[in-house]
Amino acid sequence: MITHIQGKLTEKNPTHVVIECNGVGYMLNISLHTFSQIPENENLKLFTHLQVKEDSHTLYGFSSLAEREIFRLLISVSGIGASIARTMLSSLAPKQVREGIATSDVALIQSIKGIGAKTAQRVIIDLKDKILKIYDIDEVSVSQGNTNKDEALSALEVLGFAKKQAERVVDKIMIAQPDANVETIIKQALKNL
Repeated sequence: MITHIQGKLTEKNPTHVVIECNGVGYMLNISLHTFSQIPENENLKLFTHLQVKEDSHTLYGFSSLAEREIFRLLISVSGIGASIARTMLSSLAPKQVREGIATSDVALIQSIKGIGAKTAQRVIIDLKDKILKIYDIDEVSVSQGNTNKDEALSALEVLGFAKKQAERVVDKIMIAQPDANVETIIKQALKNL
């Protein structure tokens, strides 16, 4: 119903903002990611999601369409409400959430406060195919063409680790630390293999 709100920023907090639009102040709940993206100038446009419940109407604001899309995908999962979805987008950037689901990184999703192992697995099972399709991500392409990754993998193979297992561990490391050097990747992988 309400797709975005543009107006004068009258109040800014890490959890919500108030935007005045034609004399009406709209309170929008936001994630820390959106909070960090809000410029200091007075004029602000946020994309919104309106949640209608029996006892309340709640507006959620997002700095980008991509963040709103991830939020909507998350709340479509049974057991994930708007507050947990907002916590996820406060703990991780939308891109990290997207890549975590695309690469089936249960540990990353589970690291968010309020999400247990079963819920993390449900998020991945329910959303992985949608995310791969919507964002046209090839499962392996998240860290493709990385020479550091290739060198680390061949070193781990020489050390006697199975290629598939080593690749899964190295992919997780690459998502967490995209600019890690070969030595760091190998050390981290040895801890996790």
